[in-house]
Amino acid sequence: MISELRVRDLVTIADVVLQLGPGLNVLTGETGAGKSMLVDAVALLLGERADSALVRPGAPRAIIEGAFELPEPALRRRVEALGLDLDDDRLVVRREIGADGRSKAWVNGSPTTIGVLARLGSVLVDLHGQHETQSLLHAEAQRELLDAWAGAAAERAALAEAHATLQQVQEEEAALVQKRDEVRRRADWLRHVVDEIDKARLRPGEDDELDTEARRLNNAGILAEQAQKFQGLIDGDETGALAALARADRVLGGLERVDPSLAAWRELVDAAIAPLQELSRLADEYATSLEDDPARLREVEHRRDVIYRLKQKHGASIEAVLTAQQQAAAELELLDTADLDLRQLAARRVAAEGAAEAAANALTARRSDGAGRLARAVSKLLPGLGLPGGKLDIALEPLGRIEAVGQESVTFVVRLNAGMEPRPLAKAASGGELSRIMLALKVVLAKQDAVPTLVFDEVDTGIGGEVGAQVGHALAEVAGRRQVLVITHLPQIAARAARHLVVSKSPKKGVATSDVSLIHGEDRITELARMLGDAAPPPPPPLLSAPTPLHAPTPREGRRPPPRAYSLADAGLWSAGAGYIGGP
Repeated sequence: MISELRVRDLVTIADVVLQLGPGLNVLTGETGAGKSMLVDAVALLLGERADSALVRPGAPRAIIEGAFELPEPALRRRVEALGLDLDDDRLVVRREIGADGRSKAWVNGSPTTIGVLARLGSVLVDLHGQHETQSLLHAEAQRELLDAWAGAAAERAALAEAHATLQQVQEEEAALVQKRDEVRRRADWLRHVVDEIDKARLRPGEDDELDTEARRLNNAGILAEQAQKFQGLIDGDETGALAALARADRVLGGLERVDPSLAAWRELVDAAIAPLQELSRLADEYATSLEDDPARLREVEHRRDVIYRLKQKHGASIEAVLTAQQQAAAELELLDTADLDLRQLAARRVAAEGAAEAAANALTARRSDGAGRLARAVSKLLPGLGLPGGKLDIALEPLGRIEAVGQESVTFVVRLNAGMEPRPLAKAASGGELSRIMLALKVVLAKQDAVPTLVFDEVDTGIGGEVGAQVGHALAEVAGRRQVLVITHLPQIAARAARHLVVSKSPKKGVATSDVSLIHGEDRITELARMLGDAAPPPPPPLLSAPTPLHAPTPREGRRPPPRAYSLADAGLWSAGAGYIGGP
């Protein structure tokens, strides 16, 4: 639950702190005092979009901080699953909105993202303002509510898994059929590719070898002449390297006779002779091997042409051409195996269809049972919430197919007045009626709802009197299991509160400023009286006695039936034997 909320520099709010507690917390105050802005602060704290217009004039930023108590282990696990660390079962969330429109957020002092805040908000707070109540008009929200009531989480998960399996098999089957049909259309071409490349007998690197050989054959005369010249420079009669090395050897002999230490040079001279002799031999062989060979040149050019055409068709290299052959062969092989594979996939599909159908039927059964019980439970509450002819039905219409969320649509159908035809909720209810239907659903669903805090704004739209008292009773019933925060104009609701906060607005330093105060005792009676519209508060009635009238008949009035006295009991604020309901 929210234990504390602090708001600074948000529109008309300068700096307020709300100390909240378990049960029913109410916010009251004059219209325009800034009550809904506090609900907006909760929404901003938990991921709502923000802009710079929300920052109080003259302030650099708006700051919202909230402390959440998480005593339940299941709730702590859900929060920790978001990657957030708890501090003694407590979570402190902070959000700043700059005057430049930029937004920052922290959880327990660590920076986080607005996306994480939004996911955290879905775990911690269920906020029902005008926008949120409108979600009840959507088929998805109605289906979620029914499934929550029916306890259909396991059946939904089983159907989602079975449907995903079926969809995967169907996609595999469709893909294989498409591939097989495509291969059939291209079979002649694929066979041609395989045969053409197979006949070519290509070798990786062969094209480079042929290029080298072609250049050698085209330049055989020049290459032979240059090779002979090279060989002469090494082993010429007088000018070759070997002849020069022989002369050097003789000179070295004379040096050695005078200085024997130069004997080491002899080894280097001897080592140089053998490589030069081998190089001379290779050059001679190369020059001898080179001769014009037009027949071989034509053969090489033809082979190069074959390889060039194959590369033009199938790839930029011999390796790419060979890969194309392998792919074509694999596609042709598919024709031989496709029928068997399709039979296997068909068997898997039939099994998956059976599993999906069984899961869908189980979910339908759970929904059918839950729909009747939920409709009866909500319909029982509607007359007391100002809808005397109200009745809710839940229509399950077969879709004719199985989807991941079921095989039927879920539609809330309401009759809001006696004698009228039932109509889908989306076409029948006003904003105030929607709020009360949502409240009735929350009363019924309170046991299944895992969200610890419910926030209601505008739940009392268009109601008053005894209906307001019944709405207050319904809110108090929900508050018996969850923390509830309500903004209200009705004293019948405010009187039920375990904690009553008043929002007021006054100018400070020339700027309208909202403040919040927690009231008790006489202050609370004064606020309830203000909400009743009286100029002065009535005296509190004694415990265990009849309520004190706010209007007593005069002697002149005694000559005719006196007007009905209006008391706190009429407003739903008094319970005989219990004092002020929800009072301190």
